[in-house]
Amino acid sequence: MTGFPVHAEHLDCLQANLALLADRHHGAGAHIRLGSVLRCAPRPLTDGPLAGLLTVEPTLDQQLADAAELLGLNVAERRRHAPGEAPDTSGGPLYVVADAYHLPWVPYHGTKHVEHSFVVDDDGGDTLTISDAYHNDTQWGRARPLRLPFSREDFTALSKALPEGAESVRFAPGPLGAPPGPRVAPGPAPEYLRGYAGHEDRRAALEAFTLETWLLARARRLHAAHLEEHGAAGAEPEAVREHLRQWDGLVEHAYLAFRRVDRGRAEPPGLFERAGEVLARDSVVFGAGSGVREAAVREVVGSVLGIPEAALVDGRLTDHPEFNSIRMVEVVEILEERFAVEFAPADLVPENLQSIEDLCGLLNRATDRE
Repeated sequence: MTGFPVHAEHLDCLQANLALLADRHHGAGAHIRLGSVLRCAPRPLTDGPLAGLLTVEPTLDQQLADAAELLGLNVAERRRHAPGEAPDTSGGPLYVVADAYHLPWVPYHGTKHVEHSFVVDDDGGDTLTISDAYHNDTQWGRARPLRLPFSREDFTALSKALPEGAESVRFAPGPLGAPPGPRVAPGPAPEYLRGYAGHEDRRAALEAFTLETWLLARARRLHAAHLEEHGAAGAEPEAVREHLRQWDGLVEHAYLAFRRVDRGRAEPPGLFERAGEVLARDSVVFGAGSGVREAAVREVVGSVLGIPEAALVDGRLTDHPEFNSIRMVEVVEILEERFAVEFAPADLVPENLQSIEDLCGLLNRATDRE
């Protein structure tokens, strides 16, 4: 359908309609900026049976911060509506977030509770228009970008029937400026995968991890599209395509594992080892640039030594009293795990592990051998 983001199949259910508004305000394709930064910074879950595990699913706050930074969509008004309260749709397009379980046009209606977004346009007449750019295939059916006419009365009734209410945002678009350059943030800490692998409620853990892999894979496809569109140096097209195929395989593996356990069958092996491998390959495939690797190395060293990355400005590790042989080994092991490489035994001598530059050199030589 025309007027919808061309990369809708790479966006999650909150991003999709932020992308829709970005393209409206700044021209078709503006939404690709959402793929400029590939990050994986899981946050802790705070409630429910999986409280304490980590998730890469962004909060609405994070999504809106990205929209402001990358899409020029600045929040002008944001309101949380109580149950039984309908949002005021006048005054330009309104971005609304509500529970998809109660939204009749999405496959999750009556089946699954999940935050979902849509856009309401009100021209002052008797009919409103709901636009939803979400694109996904689910076990309950397909979601595709659509526009739906709603009578004002029906929309008010729908809004007031939401048991948890809704949240609405109105934006004041700002200038875009120069396109952001691609960035790849360091991957997640090892406890991210260990939490799901070791959780006692296997059904709940695998259901949640299926969503994790889905979100991660979509983000990488969007990042790959950004790299292709902007001709970014460093990433080899065929290596990127193969890496995306590996991510697709991981998503399928996770879904298969969940469905098997959901039906009382044995959990297929190897899922979390496979996830660790493809996550580690992100930095190799997408972050071929030396600047990306150096940032990842600084993050690891700072974390192991327990010091701010700013304290590593000169790159010399021996200047820091926190650095010793035990910490040196920790740094080496974490870098091997995160980048899915094995350093050559001949390289692992103290003289090669004294600085950030030394460690980047180790990574460069190890990845060249892969």
